[in-house]
Amino acid sequence: MNLVSRILDTPIGELELVATGTALRGVLYARERSTAEPAPGPHAILDDAALQLGQYFAGARRQFDLPLELEGTPFQREVWRALADIAFGQTLGYGELGRRLGRKDASRAIGAANGRNPISIVLPCHRVIGADGSLTGYGGGLRAKAWLLEHEARLVGGLSGQKRSPLPATFPLPPSRSCLRARPS
Repeated sequence: MNLVSRILDTPIGELELVATGTALRGVLYARERSTAEPAPGPHAILDDAALQLGQYFAGARRQFDLPLELEGTPFQREVWRALADIAFGQTLGYGELGRRLGRKDASRAIGAANGRNPISIVLPCHRVIGADGSLTGYGGGLRAKAWLLEHEARLVGGLSGQKRSPLPATFPLPPSRSCLRARPS
């Protein structure tokens, strides 16, 4: 299978978009980079993913409409699909996600699957937090997770569905970038 990629500069740093000819396979942070070849020119899936992510970061998109190809175990794919059901601006604990999946005692396994989510932001693993409302591990780092949650909170008027106060000052947000641009990886 031929994978192609493109780098997208965003307010939380560079993201690598990875796709086949028919579906998005990855939205990866710098430390997660793939071995996909840079797309040599226009590519419908990468172009659409870059556009939709740009709209998300600009505050003009709350849901993604992209063909996805999820490569993982059946359990991982079940968890990743459930992430798409967490509403924009909402957060959910690992235990609650387990209850929604009918696996109330699987919060550790759910956390491990969440940590292997290859399509960050589009499948919003950043919306899953600790039972006490704390920010827990995230592939892009806790600053990126905090930024994404704060971005969504600003757009919906505050985070709902969580048991915590607004994001702590210990997670300063990276400076906003005025434009998003895609370039070959």
